[in-house]
This record gives sequence, C-alpha cells and structure tokens, in this order.
Amino acid sequence: MKLNRLRTIADFHRFRNLPRPGHPLISVIDVASILYPSGGEPQHILAEFYSVALKRIYNGKMRYGQQQYDFDEGVMFFIAPGQVYSVEPYGEEFLRQSGWLLLIHPDFLWNTSLAKRIKQYDYFDYSVNEALFLSDKEETIIGGIFQNIQQEYHSNIDKFSQSIIISQIETLLNYSERFYQRQFITRKITNHKILDRLEEILADYFNSDRVIKNGLPTVEHVAAALNVSPNYLSGLLKSLTGQSTQQHIHNKLIEKAKEKLSTTDLSVSEIAYELGFEHPQSFSKLFKTKTNFSPLEFRQSFN
Repeated sequence: MKLNRLRTIADFHRFRNLPRPGHPLISVIDVASILYPSGGEPQHILAEFYSVALKRIYNGKMRYGQQQYDFDEGVMFFIAPGQVYSVEPYGEEFLRQSGWLLLIHPDFLWNTSLAKRIKQYDYFDYSVNEALFLSDKEETIIGGIFQNIQQEYHSNIDKFSQSIIISQIETLLNYSERFYQRQFITRKITNHKILDRLEEILADYFNSDRVIKNGLPTVEHVAAALNVSPNYLSGLLKSLTGQSTQQHIHNKLIEKAKEKLSTTDLSVSEIAYELGFEHPQSFSKLFKTKTNFSPLEFRQSFN
C-alpha cells in the first residue's frame, strides 16, 4: 500500500494539483476544482492537519475505505491529524462533484481556546462510514460558513482575522454536533437495530465462558462487533438511551449478577469470578454503586 503523507496544507494543494493556498495554515477549497481520476489503485492518505469536507457527487460513486456512497445528499466527513483514509473514485473519467473542503493545520489553533476543545468533538474519531448526512437546509447553513471562512482569510489579514476565523470554525463544529444529534434521532430504524444487536452481543458474551477468560467486554470489543467506532457508538447510545456504552456493559453485568444471586447458591466470590472479576471486592463495590445493595443484601431480599 502506497501511503501519501501530507504534512502541510501546501502539500495537499500540490498533491491535488491546486494553486498555492492563500494562507499557509488554513484553506477552504471548492471541491469542484479537485479532479479524481477513475480506476486504478485507491489513494491512501495520511494528513497532519484537520479536514472537514462537505460533498455531493453527480456522476457516479466514491469509496472511502470500505464504505461506498452515492452522495444523493450532502455528506460531511471529519478527519483528524494522523488518520489514514483512502479514496477510490470510479465511474466516468473524472467525477463531477460539488461542496467544500476545509483544511486546518494544528498550528493555526495554537494558543486559542479551540486548540484543546477541538479534540472534544467526538466525530473526528468516528469511522468514515459514520458520515453526517445533511438536509438541504443544513447543507446551506454549513456551506455558508465555509464561504465565510474563505472570505475572511482572503481579505486583508489584520489582528482580528484569526479570532474571527476561529469563531467561524467553532460555529461550524457546533452545528455539526447539532446535526449529528439530529441524525441519531431521525435514523431510528438503523440506530435501534444497533441497540438491539448490542443487547444480543452483551447477552451472548455474558452467557459464554469468554467473560471468565477475558474479563468484562471492553467498549472497543463491543464497537468492533457492531462495526462502528467506539466514539460513534457512545454518542449514539447517549442520544437514544442517555447512557454510554460502558454503562450498558455494566447494566448487563448487574442483570447477570442479580440472576445468579437470586437463582443459584454460588458464593459472591464465585459469582464475581464467573463475571470476570479478579477481586470479589471490586465486584461488590460496583454492584452496590449500581443497586444501593451489597450482593449479600440483594440475595437476602429474595429469602
């Protein structure tokens, strides 16, 4: 696999045969000016800057990683520095596309409030197949912000320019957060299938000997079994249920613990072992935190 490592925004412009960027640390690109030759090997890219893309494709499809998109609606992608992604356009000789691409070098954020806060937007760690699909109205809002950023850095740079652009980026990211929450809600059928599958995965895990061999299932294990990224799964679950993935794992653990305490004569230590705990005290502490009863108090309530 050939990896194209892009360290600067100027590197990206050269890679895509674009004119030199108007600013060394930030760039807004009209994606219609980017030509993706069809066929051939996928282009694997590792960039050392943030990328936020809004795209529509008009004559064919594009493959990002293992996921194929037809782009019948505006789709947003968020890629953090150091992530590897691949683009495999196909169809006609060149794709016709519209939209915007925002590139932000981390140095542009240095010594601003956004430098740390940008890492709190979980969707930068979502898999590419967990893209944000926009309505026409949402796409218009986002497109306007891209253009505002572009207009600002193309204007005469002064002492206010960076703070104005930073505020526009924050607005873009906050709208994206809002639209992701909307997507969690509106795509109910798909999302509730994930929730149902989560319950099946946890039930199968706790009913097998894997919990003894490997301990409690991790968030990463559950997300991998569901073919989603850990951050996307937690965001989805918080939207649907108000609880994180870790809380769902603990809920299933407590459910199994209650079952064993009320229907078997196993000691608390034996139950703790069967549920993947090396130390019974850790099990007892978690059980009391979740139920307000110690395991023995809970068992006695059934006698």
